[in-house]
Parts: sequence; structure tokens; C-alpha cells
Amino acid sequence: MDFSLSDSQIKLQERMREFAATELIGAEKLTEFDLGLWRKCARAGIQSMPLPPPWSDTAAEDILTSIIAMEGLGHGCADNGLLFALNAHIWTVQAPVLQHGTHFQHERFLKEMGDGNLIAAQAMTEPEAGSDVFSLTTRAIHRGQDYCLTGRKCMISLAPVADVFLVFATTNPDAGRWGVSAFLVPRDTPGITVEQTTQKMGLDTVPMASIELQDCVVHESYRLGPEGAGAGIATSALEFERCCIMASQVGRMQRQLELAVEHARTRRQYGQAIGKFQSVSNRIADMKVRLETSRLMLYQTGWMKQQGQSVALQGAMVKLHLSEMFLASGIDSMRVHGGYGYLSDTGIEKDVRDAFGGVLYGGTSDIQRNIIAGMLGL
Repeated sequence: MDFSLSDSQIKLQERMREFAATELIGAEKLTEFDLGLWRKCARAGIQSMPLPPPWSDTAAEDILTSIIAMEGLGHGCADNGLLFALNAHIWTVQAPVLQHGTHFQHERFLKEMGDGNLIAAQAMTEPEAGSDVFSLTTRAIHRGQDYCLTGRKCMISLAPVADVFLVFATTNPDAGRWGVSAFLVPRDTPGITVEQTTQKMGLDTVPMASIELQDCVVHESYRLGPEGAGAGIATSALEFERCCIMASQVGRMQRQLELAVEHARTRRQYGQAIGKFQSVSNRIADMKVRLETSRLMLYQTGWMKQQGQSVALQGAMVKLHLSEMFLASGIDSMRVHGGYGYLSDTGIEKDVRDAFGGVLYGGTSDIQRNIIAGMLGL
């Protein structure tokens, strides 16, 4: 077993860290999506990093290298919303298009997605199809060379700013999950309406909204994969999401730890640094253990994915572990900083609000536990 990073991986991670620390300064103080920052990230090669040539000039060596780079970005950038938006765009839409798309779809979407000119959003969730992802009521009726889509999608990250949606709809209701198909629907397609932005607890800079599809007609060339392949594409997209979307949070956990250690060394009470109190030092020790176990699980899962191994079980475990550990370390960081951690100006409490999203999106922690238990034969 070789746990070392290559020189190129170390350099890429450091470049991402420096880019975030110097070019994304102040991003954490924003309360809405910033297209300028999105395009700045694209010019740095972030959105195109997992894409191979000819759609990328900055391709990473492999998926593990992309994960390592996103960890560096998370360390340097304090805006979890921007980090989530980038990862959602890359792993829930861009990766499925690369993996399952036709030549036409690659030419139509991938280059502009990587260049930052197209923002992509996955539209899976419905009012009655959240955790039960394949109980879809959105219908896609095949008429000649077109499909007519009708239905409603809710809690769609990036919907207010998205240029294209990856929409999952039922083409054959009698076939259950095997009757689900996937479609790439440009925002300007007649019949699609993006509703008012939904307010939420955290991740302020990644906007969320519902979309309404009413007699929305798309040509069959915009269907991603064969008819009925939507379940497999969704499963593949969820696997990418669970393996990779929390990579930036590992970098953020590293930054949390560094700030907590610095504060514990410099903040004095009762004539000594607060780090000398066991209640404080033990909390920081727990943060270190969470960070290292999370990083090991993340790298292992990325390595398995790049080797072509099944990561259904590992993906569920890493999503569960990283999301819960990021939340736990965020709370511990607040406790180490005391009253200062509760003040919005310090940015410490923001990580906690943002971290709550991680135990919900991409399948709740309870759903991940159900997947793990099921794969153990329970």
C-alpha cells in the first residue's frame, strides 16, 4: 500500500489551495451566487479538471487527482456554497454526460460546461420522490422524434442560474425503475419554468428552486442514454456524487483544525492557554481523528473508482462518514472558539449551518445507513 501523493498531485493541490486563498477572498461573505467567481474558477481549470481532451486543457491525471485537487480548493475557500455548487455541477451532470452521452451531446455541452459558460443542474427530486428517488411522477411521452415532459421538480440546486437541466422522468410507468429515462433540457426550452429561489439554512451562495415542466418538448437526441436507462444513469451519478462531492469538505476540516489549534494556543484564560485544558485539547484531538479517517476513506474510495471497482458500498460509507464528521467538527470548532465562534463575523458558525446540508443532500445519512445495511444482507 502506497499512501503517498505524486509530485504532480501535490503541486495541483497546492495550486488549488493558493488559487482559492488569493482569488476567492471574501467569497464567504457573499449571500448569493456570483457568476464572476464561477467563471474565475473555470479559468483556473476547476470545472474542466475531470474532463479529458479535447474538452479540457487542464485535465487531471485521474478521478483521484481531481478529488485531491478539490480538497486543496476546500482548504483555501471558506465559501462552502461555491464549493458545493462546483462539485454538484461536475459530479451530478458533467460526469454522467461524459460517461453516457453521445458525440452530439459531448460536443453540445461538455466544452461549455468546462469553460464555465454553461451551468448544469440535476433535476431528480420531486415533492413525493425524495429518498424514494424512483417514485417519479414526472412523465416523458415519446411522440415521433420528440419527448413531451410534464411534471414538477423541487429543491434543485443551481436551478435559478442553470443553463441546462439533467431531468429524470418516467417513460414507462409499468416498468418501475426500469421505466425511467434521463434528458438534457436547456433552460430556454419552451415549457420549462424556474420558480422563485428557495431560502435555506446554509450554503447561501448555491441557489435552489423548483422547476415546472408543462408540455416541455425535447428532441430524442437530448435523451441521455437509451430509453429506460435513467435508473442506471442516476445510480452512476449518485455514486460519483457520494464519492467526490465531499472532497472539498475534507480540505475545510483541515482548515477548521488549524484555526482551532491556533486559537487554543493564543487564547488565554485563568493564566494559561486554553489548549492546556483537557476539555479543549481532547475536542481538538477528536477533530484531528475525524479529519484523518475522512481523508483516508475519501482517497480509498477515489482510488477504487479510478480502478473501475464497484464503490456502491464504499460511496455510501464515505458520504455518511464525511458529512457527519464535518458537522461534528464544525460544532467542536465553535466550542473551542467559545462565544467568538457564535458570532457571524468570525465565519466559524457558518460551517455548522452549511454542514447540515451534507447530511441531507445526495441521500440522507439514514439512507446511506440503509444502503450499507442492505449490502451487508440485512
